[in-house]
Amino acid sequence: MAFAVGIGLNVTFVCIEVVYGLSAQSLALLADAGHNLSDVLSLLIAWAAIFLGKSSPTKHRTYGLRRSSILAALTNAIILLIVVGGITWEAIQRIGDPATVEGSTVMWVAAAGVVVNGVSALLFVAGRKGDVNIRGAFIHLAADAAVSAGVVVAGFAMAATGWYWLDPAVSILIAIVIVVATWGLLRESVNLAMDAVPESVDPHAVETYLCGLPDVAAVHDLHIWGMSTTETVLTVHLVMPRQPADDRFLQQVCAELHKRFEIGHVTVQIEHGDEACKQEPAHVV
Repeated sequence: MAFAVGIGLNVTFVCIEVVYGLSAQSLALLADAGHNLSDVLSLLIAWAAIFLGKSSPTKHRTYGLRRSSILAALTNAIILLIVVGGITWEAIQRIGDPATVEGSTVMWVAAAGVVVNGVSALLFVAGRKGDVNIRGAFIHLAADAAVSAGVVVAGFAMAATGWYWLDPAVSILIAIVIVVATWGLLRESVNLAMDAVPESVDPHAVETYLCGLPDVAAVHDLHIWGMSTTETVLTVHLVMPRQPADDRFLQQVCAELHKRFEIGHVTVQIEHGDEACKQEPAHVV
C-alpha cells in the first residue's frame, strides 16, 4: 500500500513540475522533476524486488529470488548517480548564462513538492532501519523533500532579487545533496552484492560466541552474507572432539544466532578434528 500511494503521489507531482518547469524556464524545477521521476522508478524497482523476494525456491534457484532486493538497492543507487550527472552537466552549462526564471512559480510548485515528498517518505520511515531496499526508497523521498525546500528558498530569492543564476546554482546543490544521501546506500548495496558481511552483524562477536560453545575446540570456514536485504546466512565448521548425541545442540545454536545477531539461515558442519579440513586456513574459501 505504501508503494502504491508513494508512486501515485510522485507521478502526479512529476507531471506538475514538468509543466511549470517548462513554463517558468526553471532548471531547478526540471532537475527536481527528473529526480522525482527517478524516485518513481526506484519505488517500482523496490516494490518488484519485495514481490520477487517472496518467490519459492526452485531446483535451479535454491534461494528463490531473494537477492533481487539487493540488486534493487544497487540499481536505485546507480540511477540516482546518473541523474546527478545529468543535473550537474546542465547546471554548469547554464550558470554562466542563466535563463530568466519566474521565481514565484518555482517557489509554489516546490512548496507542493515538500508536502508530496515528505508524506511519501513518512510511509517508509518504519521499515528503513531493517531493510536496505526500503531505506533506499526512504532516502530518495526524504532527499527530494529537502531538495524541494531548497528550491522554495531559491524561488523566493529570485523573485525578490532577480538573481537568476541561483536556479542553476541550486541545481548543483541538489546534485550534492543526492550524492551525499546516496553514497552510503551505494556502498552497502555493493557490499551485499559482493557477499560481504551485512553492516548490522559483527563477525567478531559471532565468532566469539561460536568459540565459547561447550565442547567446541575450534571454529573455521566461517562465512556470513546477505541472502537478501533483510535475511542473513551463516555457514561454519565447528571442531568438536566430543560430538553432541542429538540435534538439540544445533537447534540451540541456530536459535541463539537468530536471537543475538538476527541470522536466520544457519548451516553448521561438525568435525572430529582428527584430520585437517581443507577449508581451515583463513585464506581458503
